[in-house]
Amino acid sequence: MEKEMKFKTNINCGSCVRAVSSFLDNMAGLKEWSVDTDDADKILTIKGEIEESKVVEIVKEAGFDIEKA
Repeated sequence: MEKEMKFKTNINCGSCVRAVSSFLDNMAGLKEWSVDTDDADKILTIKGEIEESKVVEIVKEAGFDIEKA
């Protein structure tokens, strides 16, 4: 079942978004993602059929901090 999840991150600029995109774009089950870099909490929104723990693992692997919003 597709769901939407939101996370606080330190993905704070276009370069950071590009750095994490190669990790997120290749995740099985992920339909759509975006980062609101204008928000103080740099909210990452994930949509798809994917486990929360897998999103956290991948974003940390990309070198960024992440926690459930």
